[in-house]
Amino acid sequence: MTAIDVSTGSRNVEVPGTQPLALTWAAATDTGRKRQVNQDAVIVDYPIFAVADGMGGHDAGEVASAAVIARLAERVASGDIVDRGAVETALRSAVDDMFEQVGKSDLGTGTTVTGIVFGFSGDDGSVPAWTVFNIGDSRVYRLLGDELIQVTLDHSVVQELISIGAITPDEAESHPHGNVITRAVGFTDDPLPDYTDVPSTDRARWLVCSDGLTKELTDFGLRHFLMQSSTPEDAVRGLVGAALENGGRDNVSVIVLDELLLDEPGNDAVSD
Repeated sequence: MTAIDVSTGSRNVEVPGTQPLALTWAAATDTGRKRQVNQDAVIVDYPIFAVADGMGGHDAGEVASAAVIARLAERVASGDIVDRGAVETALRSAVDDMFEQVGKSDLGTGTTVTGIVFGFSGDDGSVPAWTVFNIGDSRVYRLLGDELIQVTLDHSVVQELISIGAITPDEAESHPHGNVITRAVGFTDDPLPDYTDVPSTDRARWLVCSDGLTKELTDFGLRHFLMQSSTPEDAVRGLVGAALENGGRDNVSVIVLDELLLDEPGNDAVSD
C-alpha cells in the first residue's frame, strides 16, 4: 500500500454579527502509478486553496504548475487582499515565469488551475463568501448535506461536445480526446479564469482536485468518500487511495475543506 503524505491545517475566522467560522482542511498530491514525475502542485494557504495540473514536454508541466502556485503563494504572503484581480495578476506573472524558465516548446507549456478563495462580500463587506475560479479541467465540488455539486465547468473538448449534445457524459469517459483541454495558463490566451461566487455555508464540504482523481472515480464515488469521512484528512486519504487502487493513471491532487460555524467565539479566532 502506497503511503499518502497528507498535510492538514485549520483557521478560525471572525465573522461580523455572528459566530466565528472554523475552516479545517487537508491536502495531498501523489505521482500516481503510471507517471514518473508529478506535474501537479497545490496551495493550501488561507485564504486560497488551489490545484494546478501542469502539461508539456519534459519538465515543462512541472515548471508551469509550480510557477502558478508560487505566484499565488506570493500574493498571500504580501498580506494584500486576495481577490479576482490578485489571482489574475498572479497567473500573468506565472506565464512570464514559465517562458523565462522553459522558453518556447513545440509541445507547449501550460497548466490548469482551479480553486477557492475565502473573502467577504456585501455592501459593508461583512458577508463571508467563496470565489471559485477555474482554467482547464481540474475541478471544484461542494458537498452540502447529501448533495454533491460540481461547481466548475471543464474547459475541454469533451465538455464542449457534452454541452451541444453530441455525446453523453458516459461516452465522454472513453472519448479519444478526453485529455484535450481548450483553455490553460501558459499557452496563447490571456489567463482569465471563469468565476463563481458561492456564499459560505455552515457544514459545507469542499473538494478541489486535479483530473487524476476524476479519471479514476465517478461523482458517485467522490460523494461516497466525502460523506463517509469524518474529517478532511480521512476524506483525502480515502479519495487518493481509491484513485491509486483504480489505476492511478495520472498524478492525483486533492484538497478537502470543511466549514463549521462555532457556537461561541474562541480566543484564538483570527479577525480578517
